[in-house]
Amino acid sequence: MVLAIGVLLCVAGIALLLNLGGSADAVIRKVTSRSLGELAPGFAASRRGFRIYAALVLAIGVAVTGLAVLDQSVAFGVGLLAAGLIVFVAASVIAIVGEVRTYRALKR
Repeated sequence: MVLAIGVLLCVAGIALLLNLGGSADAVIRKVTSRSLGELAPGFAASRRGFRIYAALVLAIGVAVTGLAVLDQSVAFGVGLLAAGLIVFVAASVIAIVGEVRTYRALKR
């Protein structure tokens, strides 16, 4: 079950990163470009921001897949887990910086 969730997250992240079937355009148009209550659309409404958030989904998928394959191959599982966590931390920092810059640039 854990492997299926990891693979599903990886597939979703790849589909969003590569804009397969217009998935990224649809999500940006229908979800991330809309205001959330009093909050204006943020970094995720931009093409760059959306790619960063899609990379976060992929990184979580890679880490979960790494956890799932630890039983079969410790080295491969640890490698996937480490790669997923490293990308997750790096992409999180980029997303936070982007959100702060986007928020500060809002005209009030």
